Amino acid sequence: MSSETMAEENVRAETDGKQFQILTLNNISRQGLRRLSDEQFQAAPKVDDPDAILVRSHDMHSMDIPDSVKVVGRAGAGTNNIPVARMSERGVPVFNTPGANANAVKELVIAGILMAARNLADAIRFVNDVTGSDEEINRQVEAGKKSFAGFELPNRTLGVIGLGKIGSLVADAAIKLGMKVLGYDPNITVDAAWSLPSQVRKSHTIEDLVRGSDFLTVHVPLLDATRNLINAQRLSLMKRGSVVLNFARDGVVDTDAVLASLEDGHLKYYVCDFPHRRLLNVSGVIALPHLGASTREAEDNCAVMVVDQVRDYLEHGNIRHSVNFPEVVMSRESRYRLGIANSNVPNMVSQISTAVAEAGLNIHNMINKSRHDMAYTLVDVDSPVPGSVIDAIHEIEGVLTVRYLPHEGS
Repeated sequence: MSSETMAEENVRAETDGKQFQILTLNNISRQGLRRLSDEQFQAAPKVDDPDAILVRSHDMHSMDIPDSVKVVGRAGAGTNNIPVARMSERGVPVFNTPGANANAVKELVIAGILMAARNLADAIRFVNDVTGSDEEINRQVEAGKKSFAGFELPNRTLGVIGLGKIGSLVADAAIKLGMKVLGYDPNITVDAAWSLPSQVRKSHTIEDLVRGSDFLTVHVPLLDATRNLINAQRLSLMKRGSVVLNFARDGVVDTDAVLASLEDGHLKYYVCDFPHRRLLNVSGVIALPHLGASTREAEDNCAVMVVDQVRDYLEHGNIRHSVNFPEVVMSRESRYRLGIANSNVPNMVSQISTAVAEAGLNIHNMINKSRHDMAYTLVDVDSPVPGSVIDAIHEIEGVLTVRYLPHEGS
């Protein structure tokens, strides 16, 4: 489909009162889906010409994504299963739900700390291998339990790399357990800084943090800059008998370095949520089956958050928590709105304004923001927008999509 035809389809589809069609690639919590009215939305695993896609873990990289798709929403934080770059080229925002599963991950991290401190995984394996009568089992347990003596958490130090919602909650929970907490995050946001417990001591480098930590937990996305963030050199700086926890992404921690450190006894435990062949049945590895967000509450929270984001974008063009678009939210002050995605190049706002003005339309309100190579503009005008104006804007070099969003309730 040509870009001109796509523009015409967008105009027709969003002004004729039809339902928005939403393709669900995974089971999405009913708590989220029930926020979509039957009159305005149809959400199902099979729909024709979907306007939006809701996804959890489904791998979309090899998927033939229809040209009708205007937005992709992931009910979760990571978007590695979504072809984000391809969506950006088409002017399609990709949403995620940062923080919606934070409490679930926090609780699992604390569980991992306790499992390591009290040697619970090894102790459970020992008990499962005990055989004989009750008297014989009791004798074996009493003789063997000293091998699993652990330590308590007060005055132990937890190092937290990444102080977003999850890292902040983990730090707070650790402090309440009596632990000392070191934190490192050079890109911490103002909101995150406000929510961070005051007892967290700032480390200026990762090296400073790992030197002082008995436990180390990472809460950063997997990017080129964070791949193998925890490597052999940094592990060597940690105290002997320390514990590394990874509930972020598999590639953030160097597996080769971890296995070598476990083998020479420098690292006591590696607790992670990403099992693979090389970590199975390795002494000192506690590998969980990707349970970080696997609670009913987390699934509900993620579904509610992503459905609200997708609905707000489809109906009003607002963008919240996109991984490839700027944050753009503008209150409705007019029934007639345009949403324009374009490459971040000079003179774009002027050209859009000129196209609107030449049609005799008065701009009531307007906002434009950019993020890296992507820019996005919302324009509210005081009267209906004819198709010729949408066509004129779409013909501006660098414009990727134009959406006309009239709203009866404004």
